[in-house]
Amino acid sequence: MEYVVFAWVIFGVIVLIMLKGFLDERKKKKKFILWLKNHYGELPKREEYREEEFRKIARYYKAHEKDGFHIDDITWNDLNMNEIFKRMNYTYSAAGEEYLYYLLRTPMQEEASAGKLEEQINYFMQHKEERVEYQTAFAGIGKTGKYSIYDYLDYLDLLGEKSNGKHHLGNLAILLSIGAMYFSVQYGILLLIVVVTHNIVRYFKDKNEIDPYITSFGYILRLIKNVEKIGKLPAEAFGEERESLEKCRKSLGQFKTGASIVMSPARMSASGNPLEILLDYARMVFHLDLIKFNQMLLEVRKNKDVIDRMLTIIGYMEAVIAIGAFRASMESYCIPRFDRSRGMKAENIYHPLLQNPVKNSILTERGVLITGSNASGKSTFLKTVAINAILAQTIHTCMADSYSAGLYRIMSSMALRDDLAGGDSYYIVEIKSLKRILNRLEEEGNPVLCFVDEVLRGTNTVERIAASTQILKSLSKASVLCFAATHDIELTHLLKKYYNNYHFEEEIVDNDVVFHYQLMRGRAVTRNAIKLLGVMGYDEEIIKEAEEMAEGFLEKGSWENATICLTEE
Repeated sequence: MEYVVFAWVIFGVIVLIMLKGFLDERKKKKKFILWLKNHYGELPKREEYREEEFRKIARYYKAHEKDGFHIDDITWNDLNMNEIFKRMNYTYSAAGEEYLYYLLRTPMQEEASAGKLEEQINYFMQHKEERVEYQTAFAGIGKTGKYSIYDYLDYLDLLGEKSNGKHHLGNLAILLSIGAMYFSVQYGILLLIVVVTHNIVRYFKDKNEIDPYITSFGYILRLIKNVEKIGKLPAEAFGEERESLEKCRKSLGQFKTGASIVMSPARMSASGNPLEILLDYARMVFHLDLIKFNQMLLEVRKNKDVIDRMLTIIGYMEAVIAIGAFRASMESYCIPRFDRSRGMKAENIYHPLLQNPVKNSILTERGVLITGSNASGKSTFLKTVAINAILAQTIHTCMADSYSAGLYRIMSSMALRDDLAGGDSYYIVEIKSLKRILNRLEEEGNPVLCFVDEVLRGTNTVERIAASTQILKSLSKASVLCFAATHDIELTHLLKKYYNNYHFEEEIVDNDVVFHYQLMRGRAVTRNAIKLLGVMGYDEEIIKEAEEMAEGFLEKGSWENATICLTEE
């Protein structure tokens, strides 16, 4: 009787533990849903990313990098696009996170897909309940930890071919040992102990080998489970995507069957469930999870393309909803218009990362040459236009009142530095960077939209002016639209037939420099750099003669006056 009572107590404890786990999970889910409903359009919760995380986040992009034009590493780093990604990362699954990154690096080169994307973004911005249901499913898929699922899929290939023959032989040996007891109990038990011991030792050896790969299987199972949930959600916006997901799910039916032997929820969470502990002993003796793992491994290898397709669709769906959340978080935005003309028109365009940004407008049918003092806004404006061009062709969203331009291959040469590891000086790095843009012009495809900050700053004035003139002239062809910033006023004269001149100004107020950050037509005419010498207490004679030299150059377009002045001394 006491044993019966004890058994019921144990059973009751197990039930209570399971019930508590269920209620805790339900409470956590309700809290998450409430947060999604009440915080839509706020800044992303997460701000800090470790540097190595971007290697993982970029993994889907790296696996599909060969598919058409993409934003190269120089341009991506010039524009600090990792920060742009972080600002719009409203995803809750690894698939969504990695696809959003991929999307930002692959600007569309044809307008055909833009209409569908826009409809889906708008749908989920306007339908809160449906949006939250999908986001909850994506959160159920979750993240993959330290590595991308694509890393794990590659690592699985390193395992080689796995056979269950040795595991089946071990189980057969157990049956034979039990059968041997019919002839001799003593020898049968001894044989059983030897076989079970061998199986357990072998189990831990083999299990240590597969443990690192269990995470990938767990993620695929969560993917399948939540695809089933998505199949029951409203289909109005994602009908085509859901149909494709269902086909993929059916292809992975064998992978899911019996998968709990390898990774039941209790085992994956290390909850200490008594039933799970008993099952663990059975796994050690009979290698149940190793046998199922090898079957699942075979299914994964057969269906890698199917898994990739599922990840792509799920990633796209979540990216759509993330774009809507990003739009809702911005002060203002517009839907871009695309045409086949060479040029750009943007009204009140601004940088998405700046607080209280100064907005500017630009209308041009040819290249733009921007002059102005340091810190006057030249580089920021170049980045503003470049980033918005990328956003227009990736997430169909611009930070402007209006934006109209062609579909471009977008490149830049801006935030360069010496390559100490490669042994290249700044100048070599710079000319290599510019050459890659010129090389792109020779390839078939859409026109190039390029951004160059301070052309050839790494060399002497005479050669810089000469070489910069010819390079920028080459970047004024019909197949390219170039935005360039420079301190060299000479270029505004030499290239006036090829580029529209714009500038930024500043003024000295109460011995301080005030920047207005407003883009203005024409070349820069202020010489506040010289005036600042006076603010800092330089000798008046230095300032006077510097002003005369600058005035002479602006009048005659040469430094002849400077030569005479120096000779007279």
